[in-house]
Amino acid sequence: MKTLYSLRRFYPVETLFNGTLALADRDQETTSFAWWAGNARLINLSGKLLGAHVAHAGLIVFWAGAMNLFEVAHFVLEKPMYEQGLILLPHLATLGWGVGPGGEVIDTFPYFVSEVLHLISSAVLGFGGIYHALLGPETLEESFLFFGYVWKDRNKMATILGIHLILLGIGAFLLVFKALYFGGVYIT
Repeated sequence: MKTLYSLRRFYPVETLFNGTLALADRDQETTSFAWWAGNARLINLSGKLLGAHVAHAGLIVFWAGAMNLFEVAHFVLEKPMYEQGLILLPHLATLGWGVGPGGEVIDTFPYFVSEVLHLISSAVLGFGGIYHALLGPETLEESFLFFGYVWKDRNKMATILGIHLILLGIGAFLLVFKALYFGGVYIT
């Protein structure tokens, strides 16, 4: 056992420590972060950090597709959704997909299309995450200057945050555009 001290609360933290499992240049002594510090260990490895985040996005999208598939497989058209304990299909129904006049679900094919698209895109994200985590360059600065970054460069960090916010804004605008001009949104 190795006793570490949390810099935030100054409480001793007992953690298992096995020096043989430490990867080269990624142990606590060289990075000044323990294994439980998460992304902090990858501060100087932009390619590996990208791989971790892309793979995590793949896991999230896989959950959405698999859970949607599970709900469609167990969905009974004759029973209300709230009695079936569904958590994803009601949200797809509010977008108007598969909903007929009177607000009842008459077709589950749009839900099936949504789940298949989620599962396919999760596979693409998963392979991209594995590639960047295992095979891709450790730092993006070496191969792709535009995607490389240094954490101390405020302008680059602001640019990365700004690009993410712009993409989220475009997604929100597309949802509003769909609600206004392409089928609306079903509200009881």
